Amino acid sequence: MNKRKFFKVGMILVMGILLSTGLQAQTLKLNPKSFSMNIYGTTNVHNFESKVTQASGEIVIVNKKVQSMFVNIPVHSIKSNEKLMDTKTYETFKSDKNPMISFHMTEVTTMNVSGNAVNVVIEGNMTMAGVTKKVILKANGNNIKPGVYTFSGIIALKMSDFGMKPPTAMLGMMRVGNGITLKYNATFEGADIN
Repeated sequence: MNKRKFFKVGMILVMGILLSTGLQAQTLKLNPKSFSMNIYGTTNVHNFESKVTQASGEIVIVNKKVQSMFVNIPVHSIKSNEKLMDTKTYETFKSDKNPMISFHMTEVTTMNVSGNAVNVVIEGNMTMAGVTKKVILKANGNNIKPGVYTFSGIIALKMSDFGMKPPTAMLGMMRVGNGITLKYNATFEGADIN
């Protein structure tokens, strides 16, 4: 076989592999209407709760294995019932320079599937206030219908791990605790991966 024919055959094989891989890759998009995340924390006066009102994200699956996942949350989508609390939250996140909170998966460390239930442990990089740290995310999931997957979980974080100083108010009389807890429910939708 001459070099020209060898090159053509090689290109056809490479294109075939790329096309078949592309056909096996499936993307599940985060449904923002079904996404909810609550942020819980404490102060020396009372506990507080804020809600995330916007998010975007996706999961890419190739050959029934998660290849990538990300979730982005605009800082200004965090809302409480108190304007001062929201202002302090945005200042703490340094939202003028860092308007987005993001999570990017680096590895699926555990995945257990039983019927429609999917329990996963994911490692990833979370970025808040311009600082990125590795976190472990445990999620309980369900395949509620073909192509629709729900996940829920709880993660505890410390603001100081991300270079954030817990806010104060009322001339320092009210102090927010360093620890926060995120509780989330998310639905990803796309092609059925079964």
